[in-house]
Order: sequence, then structure tokens, then C-alpha cells
Amino acid sequence: MSVRILIVEDHPLNLELARDILEARGHTVDAATNVEEAVLALRGPRPDIILLDVQIPGGGGEVVLQHIRGDPGTARVPVVAVTAFAMDGDRERFLAQGFDAYISKPLDVRAFGPEVESIAGQAGAS
Repeated sequence: MSVRILIVEDHPLNLELARDILEARGHTVDAATNVEEAVLALRGPRPDIILLDVQIPGGGGEVVLQHIRGDPGTARVPVVAVTAFAMDGDRERFLAQGFDAYISKPLDVRAFGPEVESIAGQAGAS
């Protein structure tokens, strides 16, 4: 299963790592590094899944999530909070904000690709 993935990540090394892992698994990856770029990217080819850092310049991931959910063309695209926030209750907080899933940083290189594919597959099955 090959999917189109939008990664919204402002840290260059994190973006490169995520892109490398996912492209090596045969996926198409688009990238944005701030809120403005992310909103512009949403006007292009529709991603199958969005990996969204919650701490990005321009207002944060929550602003991008509002744009995604407010647009009928992207409202049902699964959005994954990708964040260094990994304290008790953080996962629940992000899910309550409207994210579909949560992946904590630092990324687990072995688990990241399969986890993204699993989330994308679950969304495709619904």
C-alpha cells in the first residue's frame, strides 16, 4: 500500500528522518515547515494522511488542524499529532483536540513506518 503523506515539521533533521523512512517504504511524501506552508500544501494533491508536529511556527499544529477539519476536501483525512509531548495525559489531550492518532518523538525508526501505514490503513478501511 503506497500512500501520499503530508509531513508538517519545522525541525530539519526530524523532517529528513521521517521523509527518508516513509519514502524508503514506497510512499509519496510532501512537506511543510510552518502553518502557512501547511495550509498551502493542503491546496495541492490531497494527502491520505497528515503527520503534524504540534509545535510549528505560525500558530502551532492546532491552527493547521482547524484548517484541515474545516475544509470538506480534507476534513476526513487522518491527522496524526507527532510531538515531543509525551507526559501522562498528552495522548488523550491531542485526541480530544481532534487528532486521529499520536506518535511521540523521538521517532522509533523501526516502528514509525509500520505505525503510519497502520493508521493510514485503518482510515482507508472506514
